[in-house]
Amino acid sequence: MPLHFLSSKIEFPDPNTATEDGLLAVGGDLSPERLIEAYSRGVFPWYSDGQPILWFSPDPRMVLYPDHFKCSTSLKQHIRSNRFEIRIDTVFKEVIRSCASTPRPGQEGTWITSDMIDAYIEMHQLGYAHSFETFYKGSLVGGLYGLSLGAAFFGESMFHIEPNASKIALYQLVKFAKKRGFNFIDAQAKSSHLQSLGATLVPRNRFLEELQYSLNLETLSGNWSLV
Repeated sequence: MPLHFLSSKIEFPDPNTATEDGLLAVGGDLSPERLIEAYSRGVFPWYSDGQPILWFSPDPRMVLYPDHFKCSTSLKQHIRSNRFEIRIDTVFKEVIRSCASTPRPGQEGTWITSDMIDAYIEMHQLGYAHSFETFYKGSLVGGLYGLSLGAAFFGESMFHIEPNASKIALYQLVKFAKKRGFNFIDAQAKSSHLQSLGATLVPRNRFLEELQYSLNLETLSGNWSLV
């Protein structure tokens, strides 16, 4: 399939025209309008500093259905210990910056560029991007962030400083998703770590069908700490 180069017009090609590795389009910008259109089409940006903006729609897609979340015995023990405090949407900037800066085994650098950080902070200010935050003794030690449209949550990244801190944040996201009737949490690309927590791979066509159904439901926008 020929690679699609985006113009100033807010639109994306058919996700089924993506390359084998999921690359769909190049260029464009990270404006709120384009990001909303992208996620509504099952597309997300993923690139590094020095590259143009790259847009992906992988097949298959990794998805976590809230009812399928696997909470291990050890994770349950950490949750019941009450050592950690969970907050939502109180330190979004700190979470996304920590996701960008926290070292990951076997990974050099980050795809969360300064432009990406600015774009998602703006999405948070508009009420579309949210963070789940794990605190220990008053300090941020783990968390995750993502976007919400309709009854879908698009997970972007997570980090931890204390063991299990990101898993506890994910547990709280799953709990929130169940309470609020979310259909799925999009985990984007295959990850053995997320598979161990219950995420599964689904064909892109199925994901897009479930996404369109979810987008027919009202978006829970605004600051979720007030919900």
